[in-house]
Amino acid sequence: MHRYFQKEILFLLLIIISNIVVAQEKEKETIETERVVIVKAYTPEISDAFKIKSTPILDDSITQKKKEIRYSIFSVPVASTFSPAKGRAANIDRPKKIPIYDNYATLGFGNFTSVLAEFYSNFQLNRSDNLGLYFHHNSSQGGIDGVQLDDKFYNTFLDLNYTSRTRDYTYGIEVGVEHQLYNWYGLPDIPVLTPEQIDAIDPTQNYFGAKIGGKLQFDDLYFKKAELKYRYFGDALSSVEHHVVAKPTFEFEIGDELITTNFIVDYLGGSFERDINPVLQIPNDFSILNMGVNPSLIVLRDNLTLNLGAAVFYSVNSKIDDNDLFIYPKVTASYRLLDEAVIAYGGLEGELKQNTYRNAAHANPYVSPTIGLTPTHNQYDAYVGLKGKISDVVSYNFRGSYTSESDKPMFVNNRIPTTQSEGFDFGNSFTYRYDDVETVIGYGELNFNIAKKFKLGASIEYFDYTLDNEEQAWNLPEVKGSVLLDYQITDQWFAGAQLFYVGERKDIDNTVPFAPLTPEPVITLDSYFDANVNLGYRFNEQLSVFLKGNNLAGENYERWVNFPVQGIQVLGGITYKFNY
Repeated sequence: MHRYFQKEILFLLLIIISNIVVAQEKEKETIETERVVIVKAYTPEISDAFKIKSTPILDDSITQKKKEIRYSIFSVPVASTFSPAKGRAANIDRPKKIPIYDNYATLGFGNFTSVLAEFYSNFQLNRSDNLGLYFHHNSSQGGIDGVQLDDKFYNTFLDLNYTSRTRDYTYGIEVGVEHQLYNWYGLPDIPVLTPEQIDAIDPTQNYFGAKIGGKLQFDDLYFKKAELKYRYFGDALSSVEHHVVAKPTFEFEIGDELITTNFIVDYLGGSFERDINPVLQIPNDFSILNMGVNPSLIVLRDNLTLNLGAAVFYSVNSKIDDNDLFIYPKVTASYRLLDEAVIAYGGLEGELKQNTYRNAAHANPYVSPTIGLTPTHNQYDAYVGLKGKISDVVSYNFRGSYTSESDKPMFVNNRIPTTQSEGFDFGNSFTYRYDDVETVIGYGELNFNIAKKFKLGASIEYFDYTLDNEEQAWNLPEVKGSVLLDYQITDQWFAGAQLFYVGERKDIDNTVPFAPLTPEPVITLDSYFDANVNLGYRFNEQLSVFLKGNNLAGENYERWVNFPVQGIQVLGGITYKFNY
């Protein structure tokens, strides 16, 4: 039994020793525990943060070597009955193609027995040549309340143009004729005239004109382009005017800069049948030649665009036997402060402007054929402004300028001569007066383009005049404003509106006898507001009808003294577009 007891003790000792060895082996494979003593709570700060690198660097004292893995793939073919469908391009919704027509005709009728007719046609002769034609007629048989003389008018013109484009150059020719009929119906209140004398007055004036011109433009020559125009203008009272303008242009590149040089030859000649005083019976001849050169350098630097130039003119006035040399600045600049949002611009420019009988008759058709013509010496026009886009919808333009003009023409009412022989000798016509004028101008404009169907624009302009000799800035307003609206209501309906405001103007009161050494009597023309609205309906892309209303405020305001305009005017018509 003692021997059996020893065997059991020996077996127990072996079990204990083996457990101790196994425990030590396991102890070597585990991580030892550590004692962490927290002194205070951890408060993280931004400076403690760090960015974990995409490939961090390991700093470990024990690095185990990766075991190599060996594997093999047994490829077994698998039968498949799947066949992919062929790909198809996605459908794109194409917008409806808008047809373009080269020709249109318009015809309309309205109250005051008014007629509007227009016709435009463009003939594409071949790939490089085309011929254009434009005809316009606007007339009214009159009928203004309170007018004692005939007040009808006609305005008709026809223009033809031909253009040919080749690989190296382009040239074009234009011809045209025009005819206007107006009446000097603005008869002042003259108590000495009897009804029989008033009935004997013939107030009709007819203007006739014709033009011919050409242009030539090269693509790869220093001689860039040339223009030549001749215009004839006359009236039914034997007035004649010839106007010729030639403008060749040269361009040179020096480094990265472009130098452009314009040459100008401007000739005006003609005569009026008589002087404003019918007793003198002196022909009023005129002959003026202006020759000039205008070099300019264009500089483009990132957001800056700079145009540096000048103009030199030599003027010969044969009537007064006077020759003058004029030098003008031609400097403009623009700088993008905030891309398209804010663009600052400015300039200092001058010019020699040729005043013509045709320009006077178009600005005031009631001018008498006795005016004196001389060029206007625009010494400088200094201006600065800001323009840009507030958003895709709103754009703006604000400008301030200061101009100095010598021999600026202003319309004044003719005085009544002692004897009357023509229809304009009764204080019912206008002439030019010249003076040196300095003008401060403020201009503001806002435009709204909403969804490409609604467009609204508004502008206002303020003038402050300083004159050397004349008492007033005759027939020049201090304030002008306008609002223009265009609205595409639906695909068929469209509408528009034009609102105009013109402030008060001053003119000479020719009903008051003139007294030497005393101020001339002045009459004030009231400011006026003119509201015009148009509405149209489009049956299809070719046929549409329209209705226009002019002077809807109903005022018989006076654009010129003693010349009231027609009241509410309504005109309706039809427009048809087509191709041959």
